Amino acid sequence: RRVPPYTLPDLLERGRRDRSIREHLGVLAAQRGRWLAALNPAWGYLLDEPTGETWELGGSADRLAHLRALRAADPGEARRLLESTWERETPDDRAEFVALLADGLSMDDEPFLEEALDDRRREVRQAAANLLTRLPGSRMSRRMAERLTACVTITGDVIAVEAPQACDKAMERDGVRPKPPRGTGERAWWLQQIVARAPLSAWGPPGRMLEMRIPDWDADVRAAWVRAAVLQRDPEWARAMFGFDPIADLLQALPPGEQQELAARFVEGRDPDSQLIMVLGGVSSPWGEELATAVLHKITKVNATQPWNLGELVRLAGEHIDPALFPLAASYSPVEPIQQVAALLRFRADMYKELAA
Repeated sequence: RRVPPYTLPDLLERGRRDRSIREHLGVLAAQRGRWLAALNPAWGYLLDEPTGETWELGGSADRLAHLRALRAADPGEARRLLESTWERETPDDRAEFVALLADGLSMDDEPFLEEALDDRRREVRQAAANLLTRLPGSRMSRRMAERLTACVTITGDVIAVEAPQACDKAMERDGVRPKPPRGTGERAWWLQQIVARAPLSAWGPPGRMLEMRIPDWDADVRAAWVRAAVLQRDPEWARAMFGFDPIADLLQALPPGEQQELAARFVEGRDPDSQLIMVLGGVSSPWGEELATAVLHKITKVNATQPWNLGELVRLAGEHIDPALFPLAASYSPVEPIQQVAALLRFRADMYKELAA
């Protein structure tokens, strides 16, 4: 899809001022836009952006960038473009292209993704199943809900669970992998995948579910709830499950502000171990004052007893705290790790100022 030629000068001028729309302009303006850009140095940025012709002639990286940009601008057009060349794509490209449909995902994509469940490549099938899991109205989600009903009965405050006895071809098609990882039994593995891919709406409120007793397969069901919250990006379940199993992936289902709020509370009660670092690494940037203060406090506290254990935490703080907060860091404490954070924040603030000039 291309924009009318008479709109190009205004669009290119807008792109000169707004970097966020440039990747989309490369697709929408096509060769006519590139011709105009070559005549005006101020619009030269467009020459580095992918165009529609990239899809037919470009390499894998160029085509991936093109599809990503088109998907952001027009999800339906991107899917139709992918469908038009699907049979000619390599297995590796098909897997990457399907994953890109996560941006702008809707029920309009469901028929294409349902067909992708029959792809020869396992990675393609898994990518399609992961996206269909995020569509509660999809045929695959309904099939998973039926399988869940066959495994689970809720009576009062008890969840009775009977794990599946076998993994049939229909389950495999819907993304259930038959062979478990080392240390996990087959039935537990199949159960975990069914629970993770069945719509979370099939359960009650997460707070109530977590309080219920599960006499059999308890650990497997709860672990699968975590996976389900991640796959389905359900904020209510992600919020509840973070208290049960605080992993960074759960935060991605939450708005940036809430991510930082949960992370700040987590930092307050945790030593700087690998899990703390992973959680902080998954929080959206830039970090605001609440999380920044919690992290600076943790650095100051740990510096008094375990200064050798601060390297990763100091690095994350310097890279992710909003650089505009460098005065907060500079005045927070005179200890060396805090001043290292402040110096990096000041450097970032100066760099952004120069880039914006």
